[in-house]
Amino acid sequence: MGGVSDPAFPESFDERFLQAALAEARRGVGRTSPNPAVGAVIVRGGEGDEPGIVGSGWHHRAGMPHAEVEALRSLSDPSRARGATLYVTLEPCSTQGRTPPCTRAILEAGIGRVVIGTLDPNPAHAGRGVEILRAGGVEVRVGVLEEECRRLNLAFNHWIVTRMPWVIAKAGMSLDGRISRAPGESRWITNEASRADTHQLRARVDAILVGGGTLRADNPQLTVRGLPPETMEGRPQPWRVIVSQTGNLPPEAAVFTDEHRDRTLVFTGRPLREVLADLGRRNVTSVLIEGGMRVLGEAFDERLVNQVCFYVAPLLLGGPVLATGGLGVGSSAEAPRIVNPAYERFGDDVRMTGEVEYPMQ
Repeated sequence: MGGVSDPAFPESFDERFLQAALAEARRGVGRTSPNPAVGAVIVRGGEGDEPGIVGSGWHHRAGMPHAEVEALRSLSDPSRARGATLYVTLEPCSTQGRTPPCTRAILEAGIGRVVIGTLDPNPAHAGRGVEILRAGGVEVRVGVLEEECRRLNLAFNHWIVTRMPWVIAKAGMSLDGRISRAPGESRWITNEASRADTHQLRARVDAILVGGGTLRADNPQLTVRGLPPETMEGRPQPWRVIVSQTGNLPPEAAVFTDEHRDRTLVFTGRPLREVLADLGRRNVTSVLIEGGMRVLGEAFDERLVNQVCFYVAPLLLGGPVLATGGLGVGSSAEAPRIVNPAYERFGDDVRMTGEVEYPMQ
């Protein structure tokens, strides 16, 4: 059963300590799939004392203890949990999976109060953990920094409801939307800083997808490179997914011959929607589509893209090879829009990111 909450602990501290839990959760971004990234801190404060963090934890990867259990295990003395406040970015799980339910651990530890960022996005579980804790005598507050906590796990939230991966469209392009230099020139349009940032993005997804034309033209490695070793510690390289209309792919390509060749999947003659559904069934929660023009065009035509990450170089190249092809839209009113856009400079390049919003059909 839950313990009695510290009477000297006002709600005015909740956002401050939920921010600390978010900082813990961010340590797991890109490592926990198909689980969400979650962080937790345990806080105590005696009579007249400033409340302080006495324990913290984050979910390291699927199959390992959840953030709440990690925080409880970090306590110098387990009895310090009794009556303390637990801050956690996501509603504690209430069902037995690869690990026991966190609600049980919280009740057994005697936590007196739990502050939750956001409810479990799974409709089958949402609110159940809160009910169990309250029934066990724990005071519960929900919705502190809710939007920040929700956005931390956009891919998981989407996949757990739809069983389709969260799709990010990525392209490096000229100012006029071209993605190909003149024959014989370097294939790079964007600068080195932009390309380094791409590897940060790759490290946060489960799979990287390109079309057969891109594979034949560029022979890309589609791996995470140049980052500190701890970035990929405990997790494999993302899946490399090749979609081809004909199956005519060069057997000597890097994705078929390098040390990560067992992380390559090929889909031949299948619609992109079917490919993504297949990946979702394989517990792939996020996919980065890196081109080419045909694949990105199909992704937008079929309303499959959830987010964009476009790197724009200050060049005007012209030519027929565009960042996205496809059928396009009949009018500007039918065009998908980028919401919550954010911009960052990498030298002379500009990166634009944002979520994709489609008009009602």
